[in-house]
Amino acid sequence: MNIPKEDLISILSQFNPWWRAEKMLSLPAWKRAPFQELFDWTSRPPAPRAIMVSGPRQVGKTTLVLQVIEELLAKGVPAGNILYATFDHPLIKLSGVDNVLAAWREREPKLEGPEYLFLDEAQFIPEWEVWIKHQVDFVIKDQDRRIIFTGSAMSLTNEKNESGVGRWHAIRITTLSFYEYVQLKKLKNLEDKKIRNYFVHKKLNIVEDFPNFEVDFINQRNISQVNIPQVESISQSLGLDWLVNLQELNLPGLAQLKELNDLFKWEPAQFQRTAENAKKYLGHFHEYLIHGGFPQIAKIENIAEAQKLLREDIIEKVLKRDMTALFGVRRILELEQVFLYLCLHGGGLLDIQKLCENLQVKKPTAQSFLNILEACHLIYRLHPYGYGKEILRAKYKVYLADSSLAPAVLLSGKSVIENPEKLSVMIETAVFKHIYIHYYQKSIRFTYWQNKKKEEVDLVAELSESLVPFEIKYRGQHTSKKNLSGLKQFCEENKIKYGYVITKDLEDFGLHPEFNDCKIMRIPAMLLCYWMGQMELLQKKD
Repeated sequence: MNIPKEDLISILSQFNPWWRAEKMLSLPAWKRAPFQELFDWTSRPPAPRAIMVSGPRQVGKTTLVLQVIEELLAKGVPAGNILYATFDHPLIKLSGVDNVLAAWREREPKLEGPEYLFLDEAQFIPEWEVWIKHQVDFVIKDQDRRIIFTGSAMSLTNEKNESGVGRWHAIRITTLSFYEYVQLKKLKNLEDKKIRNYFVHKKLNIVEDFPNFEVDFINQRNISQVNIPQVESISQSLGLDWLVNLQELNLPGLAQLKELNDLFKWEPAQFQRTAENAKKYLGHFHEYLIHGGFPQIAKIENIAEAQKLLREDIIEKVLKRDMTALFGVRRILELEQVFLYLCLHGGGLLDIQKLCENLQVKKPTAQSFLNILEACHLIYRLHPYGYGKEILRAKYKVYLADSSLAPAVLLSGKSVIENPEKLSVMIETAVFKHIYIHYYQKSIRFTYWQNKKKEEVDLVAELSESLVPFEIKYRGQHTSKKNLSGLKQFCEENKIKYGYVITKDLEDFGLHPEFNDCKIMRIPAMLLCYWMGQMELLQKKD
């Protein structure tokens, strides 16, 4: 569609304030683990490839891209050589990518040095794979062009499809790890403490029904005396939860690990000391499970409000809008019912026949919906170990992309924490996500294992030279060898060197005394999630 060029230039100028020597709106000071990898590939690409940043909606892809742009500008890249365009915008989407580039170059002539194209929500570009392929094959080298594109509805099959092999580097953004969530809470509480001190020292006067309270506070107006209880009372009446939460996080430090198998070198006293220090994190871990790993949602103090907003994002924007626009889904109600079914039955083997009978949908339709949900990063699917070789047909496991999705979509509030069965499913979902985050960039295949007696190993990470099994015991089961017969058989058959049992209690921590040929480490679920997130961040920085 032909959009007047002056209109398109005007829109692009709004998204690129640096062209006018203006600063961007305030970005978070903290940076997520993938930032360094994305910046390195953008500024010093090791190969002439485009960069794909994929992940679910509201996970922070746009923020990450803008932080990279901010860093490029700080390092002296000419403002006119950087373009940011979001194809979520209706007129940019209708204009098409080539017209966007033409408008950019009419507004900002190219200066010396590389040019950087940041294309947000690129799944809305018609045949985006073909366009990227052409750019990488014929344009990038000749014009010294860097292309970074994001997408919230690009499946892993697209990330590694035939067109993408050797043409783009994929960076997968998942929801916040527990470690990142703790750091975010620490930062927020530090900001709240500064706000409280500001009230004390500046002695602001707050007029109860003043509609621009927050704006005027930031602009440092209306100065006179008021005490903190008055401020808290007024802020509560105005719904400013960020002002009332003034209690500083007081969490003891936990040991840093470079790799999970560092635990095999620990002395018994280290396990005891760490378990004791970790007790203060447990309440925050349960809050994380229901509050979620979506950065903006995680900042909302009110659980009900946070779940309502997340549900609206998933149901209204992803299921009802993206599915129709990108995949041509017309039976949205049936798709929503399939997702609700997964929210009720996630974290285990999926009986597709039972799903079809319950929802009265045909099997090909259900399989198609599952493919689409995976493409939009709402679920993960896990095939059995040996799938495609010894095993041709079998059930797969389904995990939601974040432990908070089910309670948000079902508007469960905090009640799920009091339900052992639901809590264990959320724990298993969180554990899988954290292990996936840690191993994903190593192109590792994830499977589960089950013998003829239906004894399982919940997760197997298939490394290039070894297998690493993880068995999750969070439903109050004993972790004696007798209750780990599936793990025992798997380790014996595959000559496993070491594996892990994820436990419920902080005291159930340390080397398992009953395994001899294979070393088995018992790790409390909360500590595993903390360390997996910490290791990802430290490794990306290194």
